[in-house]
Amino acid sequence: MSDTSYRSDTLGDFTPEPSDVRRVVVLISGSGSNLQALIDAQTHDELGGEIVAVISNEPDAYGLVRAREAGIDAVVLPHREYENRDAYDGALIKVIERHEPDLIVLAGFMRIFTPRFVQRFLGRMLNIHPSLLPAYQGLHTHERALADGVPEHGCSVHFVTEELDGGPVVVQAAVNVAEGETEETLKEKVHTREHLIYPIAVKWFLEGRLRFTAEGATIDGHPLPPHGLRMSHADAAEELDEDE
Repeated sequence: MSDTSYRSDTLGDFTPEPSDVRRVVVLISGSGSNLQALIDAQTHDELGGEIVAVISNEPDAYGLVRAREAGIDAVVLPHREYENRDAYDGALIKVIERHEPDLIVLAGFMRIFTPRFVQRFLGRMLNIHPSLLPAYQGLHTHERALADGVPEHGCSVHFVTEELDGGPVVVQAAVNVAEGETEETLKEKVHTREHLIYPIAVKWFLEGRLRFTAEGATIDGHPLPPHGLRMSHADAAEELDEDE
């Protein structure tokens, strides 16, 4: 599907209304299933704030439909219209800052940021990655996990730094790799856990419990371990009402 009526650049006036509610901007590139999990949490007053804008670098991203259906400002900023990464990131910074967010959430945003962009929002930008970091940074995580024959896989929420998938980990959820597991079945299991833990991490940040420091992430003032807080397979399965 393609929408040619999108707002494609940084033109146009926008002034956010004054509010005491903590503000979130979500960046997407695709279907936006994690965005939907955040929207659902917001609908049930379980997010700790409000998603004020969803920005996509892909005009046909289905996540834009999810945003519009939820009454959230949906903005397209196509990266192909910019001559290089730095020019795009500069434009993206302007669009984001118009919405005055307390937190930027990456929900399947398939772009590597310039150091300039990361430093602008350092300490208030979260990402979710489909592995138990630091294992399997980068792409094709499920395929690589299956190839290695690991007994356990999962997902991680982490702060974004200049190191790809290398920022301080906040929370993880594990999944046992079953005998005969395929890439598709493993991906689906990991997705359900992403949808479980991402709204939790966002709420912690918006409530002021989760912070980024020079030494790493803290929760309620206490340093988190290198892998963050870990939800076991059994605990996640119970929360998701899965058959073990």
